[in-house]
Amino acid sequence: MRRVHEAPAIALIDGEHHPGVVRDALDRLGPVAVVFCGGSEKLRPGSLDDRYGRPVRDDPEATLRELAATAVRVVDLADEPPLPASAKLRLAALALSLGLEYEAPGLRLRPPRYEPVRFDGPKLAVIGTGKRTGKTAVAGYWATLLRDPVVVCMGRGGPPEPRVAEPGVSVQDLMALSDTGEHAASDYLEDALLAEVRTVGCRRVGGGLAGEPAESNVVDGAALAASLGPGTILFEGSGACIPPVEVDRTLCLVGPGADEPFADYRLLRADLVLAAEGAPAPPGTPRFRLRPEPKDSVPEDARIALFTTGPDRCEGVDPLVVSTSLAHRAELAEDLERAAAERCDLYLTELKAAAIDTVAVAAASRGAGVAFVRNRPLGVGFDLDAELLKLMP
Repeated sequence: MRRVHEAPAIALIDGEHHPGVVRDALDRLGPVAVVFCGGSEKLRPGSLDDRYGRPVRDDPEATLRELAATAVRVVDLADEPPLPASAKLRLAALALSLGLEYEAPGLRLRPPRYEPVRFDGPKLAVIGTGKRTGKTAVAGYWATLLRDPVVVCMGRGGPPEPRVAEPGVSVQDLMALSDTGEHAASDYLEDALLAEVRTVGCRRVGGGLAGEPAESNVVDGAALAASLGPGTILFEGSGACIPPVEVDRTLCLVGPGADEPFADYRLLRADLVLAAEGAPAPPGTPRFRLRPEPKDSVPEDARIALFTTGPDRCEGVDPLVVSTSLAHRAELAEDLERAAAERCDLYLTELKAAAIDTVAVAAASRGAGVAFVRNRPLGVGFDLDAELLKLMP
């Protein structure tokens, strides 16, 4: 019979297995604690301690929190219906957040590693439960409230080596980058352009359940940021990935997909959780919204085509053409044709997805100008600035 490997463990069990079968497995495992997760099909009346030959607890979450410093791992010997896959993953998320490994048949998860950063100033992070949660908008805005910040971004299209972007990057600079084959709408460029702060661009590949990238150069990017002598370093996550470095405070933004079991891991890491309007979130979670607005003033007589990844409006602008297909190139091509047919002379775009390599290129070919949309975060019924400043260590 295959045996679970040795290491101090918290064992999860249920009453759908015969107690004798479970007791034999526990004897081989020798756990520091046993937690009953429900089910009664094969249990006769009587004490659980007597049935399993050892003390048995009945609150998995409380046990994991209490014994996280004693155990190394959680070994899941339970099964559905008492512990279905969704419940297993939620317990796994809690285990990893407490520094515990989680093992179930065919599954072994370990806590992500967060590397130290040699920097004495405040280290902050903005993470999210998934893609398009507003991380770049909120990180860029938060940076404007901080003393001499540097934002470190990790993107799926970031540079091969960490790179500094200075405030004041231009459309021409971005188009030149695109001409070399680089992703000219990467988050670090967006922050440098729209928030007008120094940024360090990094890249990552892959994303584990707990937000760990398969590969990234963020640790090197953190060292580069520290070498710039900033007052604060602000790390920006990518999609559902978390920057793999140690920070002092973490802000988590809740968006679509927040009801997925492993979103819990990100919430558990956060010192402050903010939820987008309409996103599923724990009761009482403060809500925020993003207000699209032009970064700079636009001419009153401009014939405007608006390009975004979702919003169909922009504050103070009445566009002739609206495209929400910036991240969908086939549909975007059709919308660009509409902009040409309407003789639009200003292409107003978010700096995301195909903004440079497609929209800006099309604008240049037609003699149109390019301007950018900034998504300004606003608290819904609370002072967002005050909450962000409270996170400073």
